[in-house]
Amino acid sequence: QVTLVESGGGSVQAGGSLRLSCAVSGLYGSYSMAWFRQASGKEREEVANIDSVGYTRYARSVKDRFIISKDNAQNILYLQMNSLKSEDTGVYICAAGVDPDNFEEWGQGIQVTVSS
Repeated sequence: QVTLVESGGGSVQAGGSLRLSCAVSGLYGSYSMAWFRQASGKEREEVANIDSVGYTRYARSVKDRFIISKDNAQNILYLQMNSLKSEDTGVYICAAGVDPDNFEEWGQGIQVTVSS
């Protein structure tokens, strides 16, 4: 059974930083991962993506502020979020799968609230 468990969310003031973690279990071999964000009243959007060889891509709204990384030995995905803005508020969800454009496994999500 595959499980993805996010941690590290919370409340922070604008301009601050947070680091999210996503612990993966039950998934083996090469796979891609990503962080998605769901803001209230908006569609879910991909924030950052890292494929099986470490190639990364970011949404334009977070580029140069967020950094996605993966610890392959520990099977943990990270999202370092810097210079946070109120529009970064939402539920952050990690995802994993073989196809970086069609993820099969999803976490439950974790709330991030940025106050201005």
